[in-house]
Amino acid sequence: MSIKINYLNKSSVKPSGNLVLFSNEKFNTKNLKKYLTDSEISYINDLLKVNDLKKNLFVFDFNSKKKIVLISIKNNLKISDFENLGAEFYGRINHGKNSEYFLNSDSIDSKNDIFLGHFLHGLKLKSYKFNKYKSKKETRIITINVFGNKNKPTPQTQLKFKALEEGTFYARDLVSEPGNILHPDEYANRLNSLRKDGLKINIYDEKKLKKLGMNALLGVGMGSIRGSYLVTMEWNGAKNNSKPLAFVGKGVTFDTGGYSLKPAKFMEDMTYDMAGSAAVVGLMKSLALRKAKINAVGVVGLVENMVSGVAQRPGDIVKSYSGKTIEILNTDAEGRLVLADALTFTEKKFKPRFIVDLATLTGAIIVCLGSEYAGLFSNDDKLSKQILDAGEKVEEKLWRMPLHKNYDKLMNSKNADVQNINYVGGAGSTTAAQFLQRFIINKTPWAHLDIAGMAFSKYGGALNSGGATGFGVRLLNHLIEEFYE
Repeated sequence: MSIKINYLNKSSVKPSGNLVLFSNEKFNTKNLKKYLTDSEISYINDLLKVNDLKKNLFVFDFNSKKKIVLISIKNNLKISDFENLGAEFYGRINHGKNSEYFLNSDSIDSKNDIFLGHFLHGLKLKSYKFNKYKSKKETRIITINVFGNKNKPTPQTQLKFKALEEGTFYARDLVSEPGNILHPDEYANRLNSLRKDGLKINIYDEKKLKKLGMNALLGVGMGSIRGSYLVTMEWNGAKNNSKPLAFVGKGVTFDTGGYSLKPAKFMEDMTYDMAGSAAVVGLMKSLALRKAKINAVGVVGLVENMVSGVAQRPGDIVKSYSGKTIEILNTDAEGRLVLADALTFTEKKFKPRFIVDLATLTGAIIVCLGSEYAGLFSNDDKLSKQILDAGEKVEEKLWRMPLHKNYDKLMNSKNADVQNINYVGGAGSTTAAQFLQRFIINKTPWAHLDIAGMAFSKYGGALNSGGATGFGVRLLNHLIEEFYE
């Protein structure tokens, strides 16, 4: 099932079917008389008298061919509330045979001139489903015909929302793919196809990575018959040659844990261990589609962590791209090895204004924050505040966690420069971030987002119906729009 939104000229519209209208928080129908008959107003008012007006919307069935949806716009709503209301509306119309609705934008209070764009954006985000591999697909299309002279988003705003939806859905698609389909070889091929959107794509295969000395990343993929890759995606939308904003993602397409083998229960969920990279890819696609006026680069490391006769072993020592040596005490702490090389490479090659990395890095962050907040670790207070503010605006929330030099002793190795886990135990997410910080060589402002609890939702959330969430795409897009564009 899909959502189709049409913006119509008022002069050409005579809505005869399902009608969507908006009122104030008390469901006052006085201003709706121009849109409804006296009998319809009377019927609605009678029903409102016996209902709980704390609700956000009501659906009134007049006959088999006509519904009237009345939606209350409460006072002091935030942008995220607008979007959540759109998602709630989708939940109420995603039933039965009714498939066409006429939405009157003139019924929206003019003080809420940004309301409708965000309302429809929330509706679209909630409607996402991944049914690619189902034999019987739902073909129903719900059409929303928007008419009226007021409160419509401008064509430019419509383009921004569409780009953001496409980027978010692309990220969700990637995370939803099974491991036998979206292995590193296929993933690299799909990223190469993003050239058509205007991105400059460079793919570093194993031969190039070996020449560069990216042995931390390569070590993770040694056990797989698939290749390992580092892919860069560049968008140059600024008129000057300003330093780019950099985004780095962990792309472990399937994670068995290697020889530090994961339990069989829930291992099937490890197809989403590449959600950090998917967020970066979705963001870059969105920036290109909306022609963002900034320079940005996305960098993703793509590997598959498998068990075989040539797989990496606990106790191995590898030399990273930075020159630092790493002792592998646990092959299931693999994402940080991929990111270590990707972070140093990004800093050295692109000299960015800042680096934000995203990864489903630790189970410890889920123990700490559950599925309500992602963990934020950073060496820069200004960047941290900007990310936290952006997260609040789009309701992709983060909680800042500590970094401190005293944690370094837990990651110091007797046999190499650093070990890949805290063997003593405790502070699992912080020591992982502390490990990553060692590979920011030139003190570039950097933030690490541990999204392990946010990338996938078994039960669904405000703006998704369960499965891949696309967490990070909207967050980072808002960060760019608000502070850098």
